[in-house]
Amino acid sequence: MLELTEETSPLPKATVLFVDDERNILSALNRLFRPEGYRIFTADNGAAGLQILEREKIDLVISDMRMPHMDGAQFLGHVVQRWPDVVRLLLTGYSDIQSTVSAINKGQIYRYITKPWEDADIKLVVRNALEQKWLHEEKSRLEALTKQQNLELHELNLNLENKVAERTRELNAAHESLVRSFGSSIQIFSSVIELREAGVARGHARRIADQSRTLALHMGLSEQVAQDVFYAGLLHDIGKLGFGDALVNKPVEGLTLKEREEYIKHPVVGGAILMEMDPLQGAVPIIRSHHELWDGSGFPDGLHETDIPVGARILSVVNDYDDLQLGLLTKQVNSPVQARAYLERFKRRRYDPAVVDAFLSMPLDGAAGSGLARILSATQLEPGMVLSRDLLTPDGMLLLARGAVITDRIIGTVCRLESSLAHHFSIHVQPAA
Repeated sequence: MLELTEETSPLPKATVLFVDDERNILSALNRLFRPEGYRIFTADNGAAGLQILEREKIDLVISDMRMPHMDGAQFLGHVVQRWPDVVRLLLTGYSDIQSTVSAINKGQIYRYITKPWEDADIKLVVRNALEQKWLHEEKSRLEALTKQQNLELHELNLNLENKVAERTRELNAAHESLVRSFGSSIQIFSSVIELREAGVARGHARRIADQSRTLALHMGLSEQVAQDVFYAGLLHDIGKLGFGDALVNKPVEGLTLKEREEYIKHPVVGGAILMEMDPLQGAVPIIRSHHELWDGSGFPDGLHETDIPVGARILSVVNDYDDLQLGLLTKQVNSPVQARAYLERFKRRRYDPAVVDAFLSMPLDGAAGSGLARILSATQLEPGMVLSRDLLTPDGMLLLARGAVITDRIIGTVCRLESSLAHHFSIHVQPAA
């Protein structure tokens, strides 16, 4: 026997199943959760519940422990084997502790709820369980999307290799090595993130990464810290991938309360997405904490002063400096001079004063020594020169990353690539050290 009630839900994918052999319990649960907007199914025994699960996509099931023929432990044991993604809750009495232990072992339940329940408590448990389920599903979706984008980019790389053919085998090997290297993968990952942003914000992540690394070294921090903050700069907005179009490029000062509630989650989501990648373990806490403020009023953890990782304090300054000029922090677009004045005004409140002072001591473009950069053709390159900008193909694909040291081998392969593509590169370099 089953009963179906449908209402308009703020979370349209929320479908729940109640299983209990007592009709009054099913009716009470139905009345309690109907106003929450969930799509509700009920069954008066375990077999009927399994039939519903076979034909409906259920997000969460609440089962009574004591039922004839198939008790709650047995029923939830079937659920975890066949539908492991369904969240499982158990209703039990105080005298059913031994049975509850059995249900925990067989059904791997999320929580058990004692009868009689408190209405507010059981509703909160259900909402928290569903939110945790959807957060996990969103993380999996974003990881799958990123994997697909990387596969597409990899296919583009293979197409490029076909163009240069056998005469450029040496360049293909070097290019393939660069693409497969961790640093190049992170830069491609960053580009995928920026596909979600409007044209005005394109290049934002790369600017943040470059300037944050330069600032870290300018402050005398180690090369490892500088590298961690560089990776964090490239990936600091990864948690925004799930944002709607209206939120992606909206100024922070203009967010509604509901939009702000979604916005403040992105550092946590970003850190969670990357936490399994060992080479990024130094960047993960920087990403999580880059919206913490010096006076303790930031998010997500309310960290204060030097409790905030130094890389996050650096990223906060550089990120806000760029956002101010894009109109993504305040409602107005600021000039570089206005943006620097904003940093000065809010140091000791929003920002570490030492980081602000170090940043403001650098040139306006945030890169010391940039005036030494030159633009050369491939034939003008000399061994020992250093790329001051990424070297890209006409289609925008990365050949060499900024900071690469020019060698005789690179000069030869770039010259051959120019001949194969009938394209002359404008190569930004700094003199050899």
